[in-house]
Amino acid sequence: MLGGLGDITKIGAMLKQAMEMKSRIEEIKAGLAKERISGASGGGMVTVEMSGDLELLSLKIDPEVVNKDDVEMLETLIRAAVNDALTRARELVKQKMTEVAGGLDIPGLT
Repeated sequence: MLGGLGDITKIGAMLKQAMEMKSRIEEIKAGLAKERISGASGGGMVTVEMSGDLELLSLKIDPEVVNKDDVEMLETLIRAAVNDALTRARELVKQKMTEVAGGLDIPGLT
């Protein structure tokens, strides 16, 4: 139950703060799409580049690692490089979103 105009003012301030946070989150998401994160495996034999919104932008494979008799190794290297980039991208997203939340780790925000 509301206790008067003071409570309504507090609710209004909270709604304003929530709208500002939402706007800031949208700005960060747009900025993340422009970020570039690299991942690698096999000492750089396989490298990938992702955007901050987790889109795979490039995949480079050193020809020396291509061996038709050992496709499984190449698959493992690709998977490791992609996972490396994903881990780095997720950390970047978490860092940016935690900044918006004033240092709080809010579940579902990242």
